[in-house]
Amino acid sequence: MEAERLVRIGLSRVIEPGDPAALSAFQDLDVIEAWQRLRSGAAGMERWSARVAEVDPERDLERARSAGARFVIPGDDEWPAQVEVLADAGQQSRQGGVPFGLWVRGAANLRQVLERSVAIVGARACSSYGEHAAAELAAGMADNDVTVVSGGAYGIDAAAHRGAMAGSGVTVAVLACGVDVCYPKSNTALFDRIAEEGLLVSELPPACSPTKLRFLARNRLIAAATTGTIVVEAAVRSGALNTAGWAEQCGRPVLAVPGPITSRMSEGVHLLVRERNAVLVTSVADILEAISPMGHRLTPYPHAPAEPTDGLDLELRRTLDAVPVLRPAAADRIATTAGLDVDTVRECLETLEQADLVEYLETGWRLSPNHRRALGGP
Repeated sequence: MEAERLVRIGLSRVIEPGDPAALSAFQDLDVIEAWQRLRSGAAGMERWSARVAEVDPERDLERARSAGARFVIPGDDEWPAQVEVLADAGQQSRQGGVPFGLWVRGAANLRQVLERSVAIVGARACSSYGEHAAAELAAGMADNDVTVVSGGAYGIDAAAHRGAMAGSGVTVAVLACGVDVCYPKSNTALFDRIAEEGLLVSELPPACSPTKLRFLARNRLIAAATTGTIVVEAAVRSGALNTAGWAEQCGRPVLAVPGPITSRMSEGVHLLVRERNAVLVTSVADILEAISPMGHRLTPYPHAPAEPTDGLDLELRRTLDAVPVLRPAAADRIATTAGLDVDTVRECLETLEQADLVEYLETGWRLSPNHRRALGGP
Protein backbone atom coordinates (compact mmCIF):
# COMPACT_ATOMS: atom_id res chain seq x y z
CA MET A 1 0.00 0.00 0.00
CA GLU A 2 2.78 2.46 0.89
CA ALA A 3 4.61 1.74 -2.38
CA GLU A 4 1.39 2.46 -4.25
CA ARG A 5 0.91 5.64 -2.22
CA LEU A 6 4.31 6.94 -3.33
CA VAL A 7 3.50 6.10 -6.94
CA ARG A 8 0.19 7.93 -6.74
CA ILE A 9 1.94 10.94 -5.20
CA GLY A 10 4.33 10.92 -8.13
CA LEU A 11 1.49 10.71 -10.63
CA SER A 12 -0.35 13.56 -8.90
CA ARG A 13 2.80 15.70 -9.26
CA VAL A 14 3.40 14.83 -12.91
CA ILE A 15 -0.08 14.70 -14.43
CA GLU A 16 -2.44 17.65 -14.35
CA PRO A 17 -5.81 16.95 -12.68
CA GLY A 18 -8.27 15.46 -15.13
CA ASP A 19 -5.82 15.47 -18.05
CA PRO A 20 -7.63 13.56 -20.86
CA ALA A 21 -4.32 12.83 -22.60
CA ALA A 22 -3.26 10.82 -19.56
CA LEU A 23 -6.58 9.00 -19.50
CA SER A 24 -5.95 7.94 -23.08
CA ALA A 25 -2.24 7.15 -22.69
CA PHE A 26 -2.67 4.98 -19.59
CA GLN A 27 -5.97 3.36 -20.41
CA ASP A 28 -6.25 -0.18 -19.01
CA LEU A 29 -3.01 0.26 -16.98
CA ASP A 30 -2.92 0.25 -13.20
CA VAL A 31 -1.07 3.06 -11.44
CA ILE A 32 2.15 1.05 -11.00
CA GLU A 33 2.27 0.24 -14.71
CA ALA A 34 1.45 3.83 -15.62
CA TRP A 35 4.26 5.12 -13.40
CA GLN A 36 6.74 2.66 -14.87
CA ARG A 37 5.79 3.68 -18.38
CA LEU A 38 6.21 7.35 -17.50
CA ARG A 39 9.69 6.77 -16.07
CA SER A 40 10.77 4.56 -18.96
CA GLY A 41 10.75 7.47 -21.40
CA ALA A 42 8.73 5.42 -23.87
CA ALA A 43 7.29 7.01 -26.98
CA GLY A 44 4.32 9.23 -26.21
CA MET A 45 5.60 10.12 -22.74
CA GLU A 46 7.44 13.27 -23.86
CA ARG A 47 4.79 15.70 -22.61
CA TRP A 48 5.44 14.58 -19.01
CA SER A 49 9.21 13.98 -19.11
CA ALA A 50 10.22 17.36 -17.63
CA ARG A 51 8.11 16.81 -14.54
CA VAL A 52 9.10 13.16 -14.09
CA ALA A 53 12.72 14.18 -13.60
CA GLU A 54 11.81 16.47 -10.71
CA VAL A 55 9.43 14.15 -8.80
CA ASP A 56 10.22 13.38 -5.19
CA PRO A 57 7.22 11.74 -3.44
CA GLU A 58 8.98 11.59 -0.08
CA ARG A 59 9.58 15.33 -0.21
CA ASP A 60 5.92 15.95 -1.01
CA LEU A 61 4.89 13.80 1.94
CA GLU A 62 7.19 15.74 4.22
CA ARG A 63 5.77 19.04 2.99
CA ALA A 64 2.29 17.72 3.65
CA ARG A 65 3.16 16.57 7.16
CA SER A 66 4.63 19.99 7.93
CA ALA A 67 1.31 21.55 6.93
CA GLY A 68 -0.68 18.99 8.93
CA ALA A 69 -1.87 17.20 5.80
CA ARG A 70 -1.97 13.63 4.52
CA PHE A 71 -2.46 11.81 1.21
CA VAL A 72 -5.53 9.58 0.95
CA ILE A 73 -5.78 6.89 -1.74
CA PRO A 74 -8.23 4.13 -2.72
CA GLY A 75 -8.15 1.40 -0.08
CA ASP A 76 -7.70 3.85 2.80
CA ASP A 77 -10.46 4.09 5.37
CA GLU A 78 -10.84 7.77 4.46
CA TRP A 79 -11.17 7.29 0.71
CA PRO A 80 -14.56 8.61 -0.54
CA ALA A 81 -15.50 5.90 -3.02
CA GLN A 82 -18.24 8.04 -4.60
CA VAL A 83 -15.63 10.06 -6.52
CA GLU A 84 -14.90 6.96 -8.58
CA VAL A 85 -18.03 7.79 -10.58
CA LEU A 86 -15.65 10.09 -12.47
CA ALA A 87 -14.27 7.01 -14.22
CA ASP A 88 -17.53 6.87 -16.17
CA ALA A 89 -18.73 10.47 -16.12
CA GLY A 90 -18.34 12.26 -19.43
CA GLN A 91 -15.63 14.85 -19.88
CA GLN A 92 -16.27 18.58 -19.77
CA SER A 93 -13.96 21.47 -20.59
CA ARG A 94 -11.19 19.00 -21.48
CA GLN A 95 -11.21 17.53 -17.96
CA GLY A 96 -12.12 14.12 -16.56
CA GLY A 97 -11.09 11.02 -14.65
CA VAL A 98 -10.69 9.85 -11.06
CA PRO A 99 -7.96 11.57 -9.01
CA PHE A 100 -4.87 9.50 -8.15
CA GLY A 101 -5.37 10.49 -4.53
CA LEU A 102 -6.51 13.38 -2.37
CA TRP A 103 -4.39 15.61 -0.16
CA VAL A 104 -6.35 16.29 3.02
CA ARG A 105 -5.69 18.87 5.73
CA GLY A 106 -7.75 18.69 8.90
CA ALA A 107 -8.62 16.18 11.61
CA ALA A 108 -12.00 14.93 10.33
CA ASN A 109 -12.41 11.67 8.42
CA LEU A 110 -12.92 12.56 4.76
CA ARG A 111 -15.13 9.60 3.89
CA GLN A 112 -17.37 10.09 6.89
CA VAL A 113 -17.95 13.81 6.45
CA LEU A 114 -18.77 13.36 2.76
CA GLU A 115 -21.29 10.55 3.30
CA ARG A 116 -24.02 13.13 3.86
CA SER A 117 -22.99 16.28 2.07
CA VAL A 118 -24.07 18.93 -0.42
CA ALA A 119 -22.13 21.37 -2.53
CA ILE A 120 -23.07 25.05 -2.42
CA VAL A 121 -21.48 27.00 -5.27
CA GLY A 122 -22.02 30.30 -7.02
CA ALA A 123 -20.66 33.63 -8.16
CA ARG A 124 -17.58 35.25 -6.71
CA ALA A 125 -19.03 38.70 -7.38
CA CYS A 126 -22.30 37.83 -5.67
CA SER A 127 -25.01 40.17 -4.43
CA SER A 128 -25.91 40.67 -0.79
CA TYR A 129 -29.02 38.56 -1.47
CA GLY A 130 -26.92 35.67 -2.79
CA GLU A 131 -24.45 35.88 0.07
CA HIS A 132 -27.28 35.86 2.62
CA ALA A 133 -29.08 32.96 0.90
CA ALA A 134 -25.90 30.85 0.73
CA ALA A 135 -25.05 31.45 4.38
CA GLU A 136 -28.60 30.73 5.59
CA LEU A 137 -28.94 27.53 3.57
CA ALA A 138 -25.49 26.36 4.69
CA ALA A 139 -26.37 27.00 8.34
CA GLY A 140 -29.59 25.03 7.82
CA MET A 141 -27.63 22.14 6.33
CA ALA A 142 -25.31 22.20 9.34
CA ASP A 143 -28.31 22.10 11.69
CA ASN A 144 -29.37 18.90 9.91
CA ASP A 145 -25.92 17.28 10.11
CA VAL A 146 -25.22 17.75 6.40
CA THR A 147 -21.66 18.67 5.44
CA VAL A 148 -21.33 21.75 3.23
CA VAL A 149 -18.75 21.48 0.44
CA SER A 150 -17.54 24.42 -1.65
CA GLY A 151 -14.47 25.81 -3.34
CA GLY A 152 -13.08 28.34 -0.87
CA ALA A 153 -13.42 31.25 -3.30
CA TYR A 154 -14.82 34.72 -2.69
CA GLY A 155 -18.56 35.32 -2.70
CA ILE A 156 -20.95 32.39 -2.48
CA ASP A 157 -18.23 29.84 -1.63
CA ALA A 158 -16.97 31.81 1.37
CA ALA A 159 -20.53 32.57 2.53
CA ALA A 160 -21.39 28.86 2.40
CA HIS A 161 -18.31 27.87 4.43
CA ARG A 162 -18.98 30.57 7.03
CA GLY A 163 -22.67 29.72 7.24
CA ALA A 164 -21.90 26.06 7.89
CA MET A 165 -19.43 26.89 10.64
CA ALA A 166 -21.82 29.41 12.17
CA GLY A 167 -24.26 26.52 12.46
CA SER A 168 -21.56 24.46 14.21
CA GLY A 169 -21.42 22.13 11.22
CA VAL A 170 -18.63 20.60 9.17
CA THR A 171 -17.49 22.23 5.94
CA VAL A 172 -15.02 21.05 3.29
CA ALA A 173 -13.15 23.35 0.91
CA VAL A 174 -11.98 21.64 -2.30
CA LEU A 175 -9.07 23.66 -3.64
CA ALA A 176 -7.46 24.24 -7.03
CA CYS A 177 -4.04 24.50 -5.37
CA GLY A 178 -2.07 22.69 -2.69
CA VAL A 179 -3.72 22.39 0.72
CA ASP A 180 -0.78 24.38 2.12
CA VAL A 181 -1.43 27.28 -0.27
CA CYS A 182 -3.97 29.98 0.60
CA TYR A 183 -5.74 31.24 -2.50
CA PRO A 184 -7.22 33.78 -2.46
CA LYS A 185 -4.76 35.16 0.06
CA SER A 186 -7.36 37.24 1.88
CA ASN A 187 -9.21 34.02 2.77
CA THR A 188 -6.25 32.75 4.83
CA ALA A 189 -8.10 33.10 8.14
CA LEU A 190 -11.09 31.26 6.64
CA PHE A 191 -8.90 28.39 5.40
CA ASP A 192 -7.18 28.09 8.78
CA ARG A 193 -10.54 27.86 10.51
CA ILE A 194 -11.82 25.30 7.99
CA ALA A 195 -8.69 23.21 8.61
CA GLU A 196 -9.42 23.32 12.35
CA GLU A 197 -13.14 22.56 12.17
CA GLY A 198 -13.50 20.77 8.81
CA LEU A 199 -11.24 19.81 5.93
CA LEU A 200 -9.20 21.30 3.10
CA VAL A 201 -8.95 18.91 0.13
CA SER A 202 -7.05 18.94 -3.16
CA GLU A 203 -5.77 16.48 -5.71
CA LEU A 204 -2.76 18.78 -6.28
CA PRO A 205 0.42 18.22 -4.27
CA PRO A 206 1.68 20.73 -1.71
CA ALA A 207 2.97 24.11 -2.96
CA CYS A 208 1.00 23.92 -6.23
CA SER A 209 -0.55 27.19 -7.42
CA PRO A 210 -4.02 27.49 -8.96
CA THR A 211 -4.66 27.86 -12.70
CA LYS A 212 -7.87 28.30 -14.68
CA LEU A 213 -7.90 24.67 -15.82
CA ARG A 214 -7.21 23.46 -12.29
CA PHE A 215 -10.33 25.30 -11.12
CA LEU A 216 -12.37 23.52 -13.78
CA ALA A 217 -10.86 20.17 -12.78
CA ARG A 218 -11.60 20.96 -9.12
CA ASN A 219 -15.28 21.43 -9.99
CA ARG A 220 -15.65 17.78 -10.96
CA LEU A 221 -14.46 16.70 -7.50
CA ILE A 222 -16.96 18.97 -5.77
CA ALA A 223 -19.79 17.50 -7.83
CA ALA A 224 -18.72 13.86 -7.52
CA ALA A 225 -17.97 13.94 -3.79
CA THR A 226 -21.39 15.26 -2.74
CA THR A 227 -24.99 14.04 -2.89
CA GLY A 228 -26.18 17.15 -4.72
CA THR A 229 -25.06 20.57 -5.95
CA ILE A 230 -26.87 23.79 -5.01
CA VAL A 231 -26.25 26.80 -7.25
CA VAL A 232 -26.79 30.19 -5.62
CA GLU A 233 -26.26 32.95 -8.20
CA ALA A 234 -24.28 32.24 -11.36
CA ALA A 235 -23.82 33.96 -14.67
CA VAL A 236 -24.65 32.05 -17.86
CA ARG A 237 -20.92 31.42 -18.34
CA SER A 238 -19.48 30.51 -14.95
CA GLY A 239 -17.59 27.96 -12.93
CA ALA A 240 -20.74 27.26 -10.90
CA LEU A 241 -22.57 26.09 -14.03
CA ASN A 242 -19.54 23.96 -14.88
CA THR A 243 -19.91 22.30 -11.47
CA ALA A 244 -23.62 21.83 -12.14
CA GLY A 245 -22.74 20.15 -15.43
CA TRP A 246 -20.44 17.74 -13.62
CA ALA A 247 -23.18 16.97 -11.10
CA GLU A 248 -25.45 16.05 -14.03
CA GLN A 249 -22.74 13.81 -15.49
CA CYS A 250 -22.30 12.13 -12.10
CA GLY A 251 -26.01 11.49 -11.67
CA ARG A 252 -26.32 13.92 -8.76
CA PRO A 253 -29.29 16.29 -8.37
CA VAL A 254 -28.74 19.91 -9.35
CA LEU A 255 -30.62 22.39 -7.15
CA ALA A 256 -31.12 26.03 -8.07
CA VAL A 257 -31.91 28.95 -5.76
CA PRO A 258 -33.95 31.53 -7.72
CA GLY A 259 -33.00 35.19 -7.72
CA PRO A 260 -34.44 38.49 -8.97
CA ILE A 261 -35.24 38.49 -12.69
CA THR A 262 -33.36 41.78 -12.92
CA SER A 263 -30.11 40.25 -11.65
CA ARG A 264 -27.47 39.16 -14.16
CA MET A 265 -26.01 36.91 -11.47
CA SER A 266 -29.21 34.85 -11.44
CA GLU A 267 -29.42 34.30 -15.20
CA GLY A 268 -27.44 31.06 -15.05
CA VAL A 269 -29.51 29.75 -12.15
CA HIS A 270 -32.76 30.40 -13.99
CA LEU A 271 -31.29 28.75 -17.09
CA LEU A 272 -30.65 25.59 -15.05
CA VAL A 273 -34.31 25.47 -14.06
CA ARG A 274 -35.70 26.33 -17.49
CA GLU A 275 -33.43 24.28 -19.73
CA ARG A 276 -31.65 21.65 -17.64
CA ASN A 277 -34.29 20.31 -15.25
CA ALA A 278 -32.66 21.66 -12.10
CA VAL A 279 -34.84 21.48 -8.97
CA LEU A 280 -35.88 24.91 -7.75
CA VAL A 281 -35.27 25.17 -4.01
CA THR A 282 -36.22 27.96 -1.64
CA SER A 283 -35.63 26.39 1.76
CA VAL A 284 -33.61 23.88 3.74
CA ALA A 285 -36.61 21.52 3.64
CA ASP A 286 -36.57 21.58 -0.19
CA ILE A 287 -32.87 20.63 -0.21
CA LEU A 288 -33.27 17.82 2.31
CA GLU A 289 -36.08 16.32 0.22
CA ALA A 290 -33.97 16.47 -2.95
CA ILE A 291 -30.91 14.75 -1.45
CA SER A 292 -32.77 12.16 0.66
CA PRO A 293 -33.85 8.69 -0.52
CA MET A 294 -37.10 8.56 -2.45
CA GLY A 295 -40.07 9.06 -0.15
CA HIS A 296 -38.05 10.51 2.75
CA ARG A 297 -37.98 14.09 4.09
CA LEU A 298 -40.88 15.07 1.83
CA THR A 299 -41.67 18.77 1.87
CA PRO A 300 -45.33 19.48 2.67
CA TYR A 301 -47.16 21.41 -0.01
CA PRO A 302 -47.47 25.05 1.11
CA HIS A 303 -50.93 26.06 2.27
CA ALA A 304 -52.38 29.37 3.37
CA PRO A 305 -53.62 29.47 6.98
CA ALA A 306 -57.07 27.94 7.44
CA GLU A 307 -59.95 30.42 7.56
CA PRO A 308 -63.39 30.04 9.18
CA THR A 309 -65.03 30.32 5.76
CA ASP A 310 -63.05 27.46 4.14
CA GLY A 311 -65.72 24.80 4.76
CA LEU A 312 -68.77 26.84 3.72
CA ASP A 313 -70.88 25.62 0.83
CA LEU A 314 -71.85 27.87 -2.08
CA GLU A 315 -75.15 29.15 -0.62
CA LEU A 316 -73.50 30.01 2.69
CA ARG A 317 -70.72 31.84 0.88
CA ARG A 318 -73.17 33.81 -1.27
CA THR A 319 -75.15 34.78 1.78
CA LEU A 320 -72.06 35.80 3.73
CA ASP A 321 -70.79 37.88 0.81
CA ALA A 322 -74.11 39.76 0.77
CA VAL A 323 -74.08 40.63 4.50
CA PRO A 324 -73.05 44.25 5.17
CA VAL A 325 -69.89 44.90 7.15
CA LEU A 326 -71.24 47.51 9.60
CA ARG A 327 -74.70 48.83 8.63
CA PRO A 328 -77.25 46.04 9.29
CA ALA A 329 -79.62 44.87 6.55
CA ALA A 330 -82.84 42.87 6.63
CA ALA A 331 -82.89 39.27 5.46
CA ASP A 332 -84.96 40.09 2.37
CA ARG A 333 -82.45 42.75 1.33
CA ILE A 334 -79.58 40.30 1.81
CA ALA A 335 -81.51 37.71 -0.24
CA THR A 336 -81.84 40.18 -3.13
CA THR A 337 -78.11 40.95 -3.04
CA ALA A 338 -77.19 37.26 -2.83
CA GLY A 339 -79.63 36.20 -5.56
CA LEU A 340 -81.26 33.62 -3.29
CA ASP A 341 -84.78 33.15 -1.88
CA VAL A 342 -85.53 34.60 1.56
CA ASP A 343 -86.12 31.26 3.29
CA THR A 344 -82.73 29.91 2.14
CA VAL A 345 -81.00 33.11 3.26
CA ARG A 346 -82.66 32.97 6.71
CA GLU A 347 -81.39 29.40 7.18
CA CYS A 348 -77.92 30.42 6.02
CA LEU A 349 -77.86 33.44 8.35
CA GLU A 350 -78.68 31.24 11.34
CA THR A 351 -75.84 28.85 10.39
CA LEU A 352 -73.45 31.76 9.92
CA GLU A 353 -74.45 33.22 13.28
CA GLN A 354 -73.65 29.92 15.00
CA ALA A 355 -70.21 30.05 13.35
CA ASP A 356 -69.70 33.60 14.71
CA LEU A 357 -69.45 35.06 11.22
CA VAL A 358 -72.53 37.30 11.41
CA GLU A 359 -74.61 38.90 14.17
CA TYR A 360 -78.24 39.98 14.41
CA LEU A 361 -79.24 43.42 15.65
CA GLU A 362 -82.70 45.00 15.92
CA THR A 363 -82.25 46.61 12.49
CA GLY A 364 -80.93 43.54 10.71
CA TRP A 365 -77.81 41.45 10.03
CA ARG A 366 -74.15 42.41 9.73
CA LEU A 367 -70.74 40.77 10.05
CA SER A 368 -69.74 39.76 13.58
CA PRO A 369 -66.97 41.73 15.34
CA ASN A 370 -64.60 38.72 15.23
CA HIS A 371 -65.11 38.24 11.51
CA ARG A 372 -64.65 41.96 10.84
CA ARG A 373 -61.33 41.88 12.69
CA ALA A 374 -60.28 38.76 10.76
CA LEU A 375 -60.89 40.71 7.56
CA GLY A 376 -58.84 43.63 8.84
CA GLY A 377 -61.85 45.83 9.50
CA PRO A 378 -63.03 47.80 12.55
